[in-house]
Amino acid sequence: MRWPERKIARDELEEHFWLPRSADPARTLKAFENGRDRIVAVIQRRLLARPDEPLWLTANDFVVT
Repeated sequence: MRWPERKIARDELEEHFWLPRSADPARTLKAFENGRDRIVAVIQRRLLARPDEPLWLTANDFVVT
């Protein structure tokens, strides 16, 4: 499977993955690594729903309802 370009905003890491606003690049990467399974799950759901659209994750993708 080829992965399309995908992005997650720093704001989403801060809001949903406990990244401090003052975090350095190493801490930012650690927050991403810690949330990777959840992020990948969201990516997979979005790709199934809209496979031809660019993928930009937002806060709405991580809201638990």
